[in-house]
Amino acid sequence: MILYNIEKESDNMNLKKNSFMQGAFVATFGIIICKILGILYVIPFYPIIGTQGGALYGYAYNIYSIFLSISQAGIPLAMSKIISEYDTLGYLKAKEKAYSLGKKFLFSVGLVCFIILFLFAEKIGYMIIRNNTGGNTVQDVAFVIRAISTAILIIPVLSVTRGYFQGNKFITPTSISQIIEQVVRVSIIVFGSFIMYRVLHLSLKLTVGVAVVAATIGGVASYVYLLYKEKKNKQLLSERTSNIKEPKITNKQIMKKILFYAVPFVMIDLFKSLYNSVDTLTLVNTLANGLGKTMKEAESIMSVISTWGLKLNMIVIAFVSGLMTSLIPNLTASYVQNDMKEVNNKINKTYQIILFFTIPMTIGLSILAKPVWTVFYGVSKYGEPITYKYLVFVALATAIFTSTVTIVQLLKQYKMVFISLISGMAVKVLFNIPFIYGFNTMGLPAQYGAITATILGLLTSSIICMIFLKNKYKINFEPTIKEFINIVIAIICMVIALYGLDKIILLVNVLTKANLFANLTRFNSIIYAGVYAIVGGFVYILVTHLTHTIDNIFGVGSIKNIKNKIFHKNRRKRKNGKK
Repeated sequence: MILYNIEKESDNMNLKKNSFMQGAFVATFGIIICKILGILYVIPFYPIIGTQGGALYGYAYNIYSIFLSISQAGIPLAMSKIISEYDTLGYLKAKEKAYSLGKKFLFSVGLVCFIILFLFAEKIGYMIIRNNTGGNTVQDVAFVIRAISTAILIIPVLSVTRGYFQGNKFITPTSISQIIEQVVRVSIIVFGSFIMYRVLHLSLKLTVGVAVVAATIGGVASYVYLLYKEKKNKQLLSERTSNIKEPKITNKQIMKKILFYAVPFVMIDLFKSLYNSVDTLTLVNTLANGLGKTMKEAESIMSVISTWGLKLNMIVIAFVSGLMTSLIPNLTASYVQNDMKEVNNKINKTYQIILFFTIPMTIGLSILAKPVWTVFYGVSKYGEPITYKYLVFVALATAIFTSTVTIVQLLKQYKMVFISLISGMAVKVLFNIPFIYGFNTMGLPAQYGAITATILGLLTSSIICMIFLKNKYKINFEPTIKEFINIVIAIICMVIALYGLDKIILLVNVLTKANLFANLTRFNSIIYAGVYAIVGGFVYILVTHLTHTIDNIFGVGSIKNIKNKIFHKNRRKRKNGKK
């Protein structure tokens, strides 16, 4: 019903441009739906392929992410920025020309990356597995890398088309296309892997191969939908937004601008992928050869960091993805118009929304790591929740990192983008292995060292960019700091409430000898996590409402407006029902 209503609003001439806040909520809603689907499918998928299959799946996706970043060359986000810039200036011909050139160029680059990845898959597999035995083989890794490489032929072009819609501030079609892509992908992963492994009894390698090929098929389905929407709304997408006389802009000038804008974006995506790749290339080997863990234990830990835990983190990061989708065209338009007051306002608003959602989600998931893990993946065999309890803070660091570096990029300060990215990566590379050994020496889980190195690297890049924004553009972060303090107060109240709930449950167990939640099965974990989430969420919303944080971030009377809309909608339904 929700998807139908969104689609109905996007039909033909009813397709409407979205403001910054509207676009942020529409994009975030679509991305959250996709991430929920991306998490729910692991409930049946994990039992099918297990930890070894999860590690193999993660190997393919981590390498694929790097080559996808290269093949996209940052052009989708650059396209959104360029389209928004030309649309604001009223340059219709240049806008359409940029879109056409972007698609052609991206397909060519994607084809080259596909060929490279396909040909050198076995060498990449050896870099990951080396001479270790007892788990996945080099040939297994090479096979799944070749399988997923086919997605590079379609996803970059799909992303350019999404960037075109986003640059025109039509966020709804891109959100629907993401949902379509995810539904198709998840369906193939779940049903395909079940049929391959449980019905046909084929190898784990072939099963994971089918699962990763789902990315290609999902991309094709999504692209077909966007082509349909583009054709149906061509007149609206191509209308002139001003009467300004358009100067002649050559293909060379447009291509130069695309590449100039794209490089910082690809660097952001590439460096995010490299953080996982550093772990992929060092963590398993260090745990197995340096610290004496079995290959199964090492790959189980790696599967949490590269696949299963990362999927849970995506729910937190989804809020940032939605915000960036809306921020790019809107902040670009304000900057082109030299409206620095609005630039300052949008930057602060971005941070406030990110902190409002991601901090409580991060703390909550960390507290509920064991039941949440049990809900999605079953009872732990190798202590995976211990790894995820700390890994979830990478999601918070990633959210701050992505938004901060993207903001600096949108302001065209590319040198500072490179400095911050390289500085953060240097921290990760230099401290990753020493921290693994260091945490192990302190009696803590060795993998915490790798996670700590990731968090420090991401925060290093973020802090460098924030200092630059304050000094260069006089961005005043005081409104965000004020709301951050209120958010921390609300978090403290939330944690105290959850601690109190824990004591109440313990008291009930003592008095009734019921052993409530003593044995966390999957069913008990759902109830346990649900109760704690409801109590924690209620306390958090109540405190942020009392401190006016919600009103300050989302507008005065936000909760009241939501209530009025819900009750108004219900009254309208009752009236229609009577009729």
